[in-house]
Amino acid sequence: MNRAQLEHIIRAAAAITNEYELVVVGSQSILGAYPDAPEGLLESMEADVYPLHHPELSDVIDGSIGELSPFDKNFGYYAQGVGSNTAILPRGWEERLVKIQNQNTDLKIGYCLEPHDLAASKLAAGREKDWNYVTLMLEKDMIIAEMLQQRIQMLPVTQEQQDRLCLWVDRVRPG
Repeated sequence: MNRAQLEHIIRAAAAITNEYELVVVGSQSILGAYPDAPEGLLESMEADVYPLHHPELSDVIDGSIGELSPFDKNFGYYAQGVGSNTAILPRGWEERLVKIQNQNTDLKIGYCLEPHDLAASKLAAGREKDWNYVTLMLEKDMIIAEMLQQRIQMLPVTQEQQDRLCLWVDRVRPG
C-alpha cells in the first residue's frame, strides 16, 4: 500500500462512517511520517483504522471496505476496522499522532502513529514480521534506538517484557 492508497482508505472510511477523524494503527501508519517509506514496510495491503470518536463504527468499515469486499476486489487494498485497544501502545501516544489531511482525504483526517510508537507497538505484538519491520526501520534510520527504548519503557507491559525488548533493540541496532 502506498500513501495515495491510504489516503483513499481514509476518505472512504470517513464517508462510510460519517466521521471526520480516523486513527490508523498498524504497519501502514508509517505513511503518515514517511509518505515514501521503503517498500519493505509497505507490503501489507490493509490499513487498520477506526473512527476516533466512535470506534464502535469499525464494523461498518470492515463490512463496507474490508477484506474481500467489492472495494478490496476493485482496488486491491482494503481497510481493517479495528478497535481502539487493538494495538499495545506507549503512554501518551495520542499526543504524538501524525496527521494526514489533504484533498485526497477529502480534507478528512487520518491520524497515524508516530514511528517510535509504531515500532514499540510492533515489538509488543512480538510476531516475526513485526521484528523484521522494526529492524528495517532501524536500518533505514527512520527511528532512533534510544528513543525506541524510551517508548518501550512506556508500554503497558511487564518490566520483564520491557527489559527483554530493550535488549533486543541493543542487539539489532545498526552500527
